[in-house]
Amino acid sequence: MDYTSFTLEIADHIAKITLSNPQKANALGEEFWTEFAQVFEHINDDPDVRVAVVASMGKHFTSGIDLGYLQSTMPSPDVDPARAMEKLRRHVKFLQAPFVAIDQCRVPVLAAVQGGCFGAGVDLVSACDVRYVSADAFFIIQEINIGMVADLGTLQRMPRQIPDGLMRELAYTGRKFLADEAFNSGYVTHVAPDHDTLLAHVMTIAGQIAAQSPLAISGSKEMLNHTRDHAVAAGLDYIASWNAGMLSLPDVVKGATAALTRGKAEFDDLL
Repeated sequence: MDYTSFTLEIADHIAKITLSNPQKANALGEEFWTEFAQVFEHINDDPDVRVAVVASMGKHFTSGIDLGYLQSTMPSPDVDPARAMEKLRRHVKFLQAPFVAIDQCRVPVLAAVQGGCFGAGVDLVSACDVRYVSADAFFIIQEINIGMVADLGTLQRMPRQIPDGLMRELAYTGRKFLADEAFNSGYVTHVAPDHDTLLAHVMTIAGQIAAQSPLAISGSKEMLNHTRDHAVAAGLDYIASWNAGMLSLPDVVKGATAALTRGKAEFDDLL
């Protein structure tokens, strides 16, 4: 399937999604919101994919939601306000869906961020499993700077990724959150000197993930997300049930043999 707002390449068990509108700083226009949800449905259903990478072309990762598109979604002042707001609520849920799809994708999703990442871009990368940046990267919770509350996931996911006081400062001020500060706070895992080096590093990490048992990787993501959203006791009960039903003895044997012989295990794809 061809996409208009990004490209998709699948090779060596890695799905690489690249935002491809650098002329508009990769602004997230109307097509993006439908296509991005569709591509993660495709990735989730493709047994060959074991990890996904989200990257972009050009100077900036993304300038966020296209403001022209955002304005076009505002309800008409001539209709019943209550009905207009009900329609707007449904549209916000539609806009949230692509980032929920990242969070719920059965494979890990890695973000490679260069330059500016504004507004909805922060919603996007906060939904990813791991974030990596180039030295010139920065994040801005842009919504507060245009008089609105961020509503696509930043305020729900990012507080679990950085300290509370820092989160509140960024949300209230709309200031730049620079690469080094993001690394020191744990929001990003690695800072590369430039965009090319960043992409090479992220693809190397993706390759390491793809070499593991895809069933174990998918189960690990499921457990980490469950632990994030539930108490420890519930998490322990869930992993006991998971491994009782989905521990693959062939994968364990392959992995153990490879470790003992210093060889490489070849794991079957997911179904």
